[in-house]
Amino acid sequence: MRQPFTREKRASPLEWGASALRRLADGVASFGLFGSRVATIVDPVRIPRAEHSISRSQISSATLKVLYTLKDAGYEAYMVGGGVRDLLAGVPPKDFDIATDAKPEQIRALFRNCRLVGRRFLIAHVRFGSEVLEVTTFRGPISDSHERDDSGRILSDNVYGTLEEDAFRRDFTVNGLYYDIRDFAIVDYVGGLEDLKRRQLRLIGDPELRYREDPVRMLRAVRIASKLGFEIEASARKAIPQLAPLLGEVPAARLFEEVLKILLAIDAAASFRTLCELGLFREMFPQSEAVISESPQLLQFVESALSNTADRLARGATVSPSFLYAALLWPAVERRASTLQDKQGHPPAVAWTQAAEEVVARQISRVAIPKRFSVPAREIWMLQPRFEQRRGARAKRLLGHPRFRAAYDFLLLRAEAGLAPQELAQWWTDAQESVELSDLPPVPDEDGDAAPATRKRRRRRRSRSGKPAG
Repeated sequence: MRQPFTREKRASPLEWGASALRRLADGVASFGLFGSRVATIVDPVRIPRAEHSISRSQISSATLKVLYTLKDAGYEAYMVGGGVRDLLAGVPPKDFDIATDAKPEQIRALFRNCRLVGRRFLIAHVRFGSEVLEVTTFRGPISDSHERDDSGRILSDNVYGTLEEDAFRRDFTVNGLYYDIRDFAIVDYVGGLEDLKRRQLRLIGDPELRYREDPVRMLRAVRIASKLGFEIEASARKAIPQLAPLLGEVPAARLFEEVLKILLAIDAAASFRTLCELGLFREMFPQSEAVISESPQLLQFVESALSNTADRLARGATVSPSFLYAALLWPAVERRASTLQDKQGHPPAVAWTQAAEEVVARQISRVAIPKRFSVPAREIWMLQPRFEQRRGARAKRLLGHPRFRAAYDFLLLRAEAGLAPQELAQWWTDAQESVELSDLPPVPDEDGDAAPATRKRRRRRRSRSGKPAG
C-alpha cells in the first residue's frame, strides 16, 4: 500500500500516525461516546483509489449493486467494517457490510428483497440468492437517553447520525474504515489504517465503557486478533479478565452464534487458547473449564478437536457444530458419568445418559445449543463406552450405526490425547475393513494375547423327535 495522505498535504509516516492518533483522541473526547451530538470536528484521512489495494473485482456483485442503488437514489453509501479490513489485510472477506444515511424504511423502499430485523438497533437485510447483505443507517453518538441495563449494556440504540458519528461508534479502529463508492477512496476517521500497519487491534474509546456497552466485543477482539494474527492493544486486553463475567448478561442464543464464529474456524485453536487465558472460556463453558484446568490431557483433547476442525475447513470438507460441542463438553460429561458410576453405583448406560442430560441442561443457560446439534452430540458421547464391546454381533451393529463415523473420529482424538487406548482405536480402524462378522480383528484378552473377536457356537444335534441327540 502506498503512503496515505490528507486532503491538504502528504505526510510522513510518523507525522500521519501522530496526527491520526490526535484526531482519534480529540474525537473521542469530544463525542465522549455518551455525550450529546456535536458539530463535525474531525477531518478524515482520505486515501484515493490509486493508493490502496481494494478493487471492485474483489467485492461481490450483490454488494456493488446495493452500493450503486443507494448512491443513484441520492444517498451516501459505503462498504464498511470487516470487508474493508480484510481486503486491506490481504484476507478474503467472509461477507460485506454497508453503511448509509438512508433510514431503514427508505432502504426497504429501494429493495423488494429487504427485511428489517433487530430490536437493539434496526438493520436492513438485503438478500441476493444465498448472499445476505447487512445495511445499517449511520448511528449517532450515545447519550443519556440510551436505554441501558444495570451493567451498562445498551438495550436500545435506534439513534441515527452522520458518517463521522458512525465511525466513532464502531468497536475497533480497523473496523472503522469506509470504502466510498463515489470515488473508491478509503475514509479513515479513527486511525484504523495505522493500526492495520502495526497489526494491532485497538478499541475506539475507553475499553471498559465499550465492553460494558456490548460484552460480545471481548469475544470479537479474540476472533479478529486470531484471524489476522494481530495483537490486542494492551489496555483493550487488560480490561477483559475483569469484565469477562459480563458475558453472563448476554442472551444464550447470541453467544451460540459467537461461539460458532470463533471456534468453527481455521484459527480456532489459537482463539481457544486466548479465550482460556483471558477467562472468557470459563464464563461460557464453566463445567468443562473446571475439568480442563486440572487435566493437560483434556486440554490437549479439546485443542486437537479444534485443530481437526480447522484441517477439515482448510480442505473444504464439511464440519458440524455437533462435533464441536461434543468436544467442548466432553470433559464435563466424562467427569460426571464417572462420578455417577464410581460413587453412586449407577450402571454405565444410566450414568452416561444422566451425565449427558445434566451437562447439556446446565450449559444451555450459558450458551444455547439447538436440539439439532445437541442430540447428535449426545449420540457421539453415548457411543464411546460401546467401543469397548468388541465381541459378537455388538461390534457389527456399532459399525452400522448412523453416527459411527463421527463417534469413531471422536475416539481417535481421545486416543491421541491419551484418554483412550491406542490399541482400541487401531482395532476399530482395522474393523472397518472387515466384511463379515468372522473377519473382525482378534480382541486382546486381559493378558494381552489375541483372542478371536467371535466364537462360533457349537450347535447340538437333535434327533428326529426334536429332543437333543445323545
